[in-house]
Amino acid sequence: MTAENARAGSAVPDASAVAAALQIARRAPSLHNSQPWRLIFDGKRLHLHSDPDRSLPMADPDGRQQVISCGAMLHHTRTAFAANGWHTDVVRLPDPARPRYLAALAFRPWPDPPERIRTQAKVIGRRYSDRLPMDEPEGWDALLPGVTEVARTCEVTLDDLPGSVRERLAAASDQAEALRRYDKPYQSELRWWTGHFDLPEGIPPTALATAAEAGRVPVRRDFPTAPGPTRRATPEDRARLLTLSSAEDSPAHWLRTGEALSAVLLECTGAGLSTCPLTHITELPAARRVIAGLLPHHLRPQVVVRVGSAPEPDPMPPTPRLPIEDILTVTTT
Repeated sequence: MTAENARAGSAVPDASAVAAALQIARRAPSLHNSQPWRLIFDGKRLHLHSDPDRSLPMADPDGRQQVISCGAMLHHTRTAFAANGWHTDVVRLPDPARPRYLAALAFRPWPDPPERIRTQAKVIGRRYSDRLPMDEPEGWDALLPGVTEVARTCEVTLDDLPGSVRERLAAASDQAEALRRYDKPYQSELRWWTGHFDLPEGIPPTALATAAEAGRVPVRRDFPTAPGPTRRATPEDRARLLTLSSAEDSPAHWLRTGEALSAVLLECTGAGLSTCPLTHITELPAARRVIAGLLPHHLRPQVVVRVGSAPEPDPMPPTPRLPIEDILTVTTT
């Protein structure tokens, strides 16, 4: 992907530049890799919508996690454009009568974006959800202020939970899973989105943990386990546990949470760390109240993130993504 349009002085990127940016941005994380976004480029602006056909009604009945996923896509998109010479001015939720219309992006040339943004764009393709046990994150004390700041710029509060609350959070995670264990519609939905080899969506077997690996990660979603040998011999998970919290529960705050999640994941990836977002703990009110009670404020916890160091280089194969033509519509003539 190049910044040819921006260097040539164009007022907006052309359709090919938009498609090239989204080719990178589509690596954004989403609930069960559902990729619940649709984008329309009208020749001047890019419009982000959530896709009702890619909702998960059992795990996400109010659409909160879908909007968070779309917020992550929004940040990935802006990052990809910025690294290629385009500043994006965003209007969030531009039409109250159309709740699935989440953002409108206008463009202007930006020849010198900050180095942090360039770095985030470079690591988009390296980020993945690491569900295996991790070591403690190397250099965490030095990195934490920057990670906290990128969340704050998205109007979201990041908390680095102390080790003393790990057992309580693990108990909340277990409780959330126990309440869903015999929920057949929920379990059917979960299995529909996991374990497929040949679909451009969902979580493939290569991204799942084996039973032995999953058993060493106390705070996790119980996905179906993968067959095969143990890939990581870490005796127990030592990842840091972060929470992202917002002032209110509303689509505007969920969208911002997704943007903050994207920024935090890319910041950690750029520092050589592994990450894994967790949303199952915040799906049910009881577990969410437990998390809220662990925080030093009265905000609404939205996402928990595990951050750690992989003890040896073992990059996962990239999870599948929908082709560009399935997520982008160009209406310009």
